[in-house]
Amino acid sequence: MQETILEARHLKKYFPTSKGMLHAVDDVSFRIGRGETLGLVGESGCGKSTTGRVILRLLEATSGEILFDGTDICKLSKAQMREKRKDMQIIFQDPYSSIDPRKAVFEIIEEPLRVKRVCKTKQELAERVYELMELAGLSKRYINAYPHELDGGRRQRVGIARALALNPKFIVLDEPVSALDVSIQAQVLNLLQRRQEEMGLTYLFISHDLSVVKHISDHIAVMYLGQIVEYGDYQSIFKNPLHPYTKALLSAIPLPRIDLERNQILLEGDVASPIDPKPGCRFAGRCRYKTELCTKAEPEYTEYETGHFAACHCCKD
Repeated sequence: MQETILEARHLKKYFPTSKGMLHAVDDVSFRIGRGETLGLVGESGCGKSTTGRVILRLLEATSGEILFDGTDICKLSKAQMREKRKDMQIIFQDPYSSIDPRKAVFEIIEEPLRVKRVCKTKQELAERVYELMELAGLSKRYINAYPHELDGGRRQRVGIARALALNPKFIVLDEPVSALDVSIQAQVLNLLQRRQEEMGLTYLFISHDLSVVKHISDHIAVMYLGQIVEYGDYQSIFKNPLHPYTKALLSAIPLPRIDLERNQILLEGDVASPIDPKPGCRFAGRCRYKTELCTKAEPEYTEYETGHFAACHCCKD
């Protein structure tokens, strides 16, 4: 792995509810190398988007450490964090709700430049906005268009241009292509990869689609009910998945031809409650390999191969 730019250590985020404490993110740890992409995958509701927001301190962590360039940003004051945000940006899942519908494209992209007072003159500001539109693959003819006049792909490109405005080092990509058509997805993914290579960007790519994650990620972390159950480089995860949940996710990837045979794993049973979860493996209620131990003791996060980790009692058999 490259030099570490971001590291989460025992990160937790709990939400109080009328029935107890909801463990949205529960003791999550991972590292991302500079210039690399970590794919964070799992079902809806597993806590992956919450993890991304906690990493950026859009939500405050219940406990744990977030080291960015060696600094624990959880300990920074609001003023210090405001300065740090230039290096840490996010691209949201829904390109329409994440941008101001009352502003034109130029106003949306120029906003971070104005707030941080990056440009000294109006001419310099306009040139920078045009440059960002070009970087995002957005034609200049849309400079005065409003979000409702653009399709989903172009709206997401506006979000990308805004995220790149302050030359960040790290970007959280929160399912940036899930709301787009398949052909547009490929264009946006290729655009993000080109910008990463040119600008040395580091990504946390959040998605429920493993086929998309494989296309862009160097390493993959599989998340289930607030915990990372498997971690490794993308080749290890796809060639030798260890956790039963990872195997089920991989079996659900659509095949390009109808004549290809597949052994799809259908998960049965009930999803455990994330509210004050009981001891044991949280996947046990849906696992075909579960034993009595799985319902009593939480599995240890173990390295089975170099750089390939999993938390599962059955992996040891």
